[in-house]
Amino acid sequence: MRSPEFQKKVAEFVKTYKLEASVPYRVLDLVAEVGELAKEVLKSTHYGRQSFRPSQSWREELGDVLFALVCLANSTDVDLEKALEQALSKYRKRLAQKGDAGSGR
Repeated sequence: MRSPEFQKKVAEFVKTYKLEASVPYRVLDLVAEVGELAKEVLKSTHYGRQSFRPSQSWREELGDVLFALVCLANSTDVDLEKALEQALSKYRKRLAQKGDAGSGR
């Protein structure tokens, strides 16, 4: 897999610390980390009663989400730069055709 440097860095970290895991585990870990990110939004907004302001905890949780996503991509041989380019192309096409990036319209 020819991957971006950040993916190589994560792969080396995982190998060094023997953190290899199955794809189902990686998916569940990613979902759990996104849940932690959502929890930070709830806490920082006092359950929607205040405006959101990113905190240090927000940055840390976002880093955990990124790590989990990169681990999942590495486990499935996905180049995240290519995947992002494909997503941007898809969204550009949708915006040009329907004026909205979402898939539900």
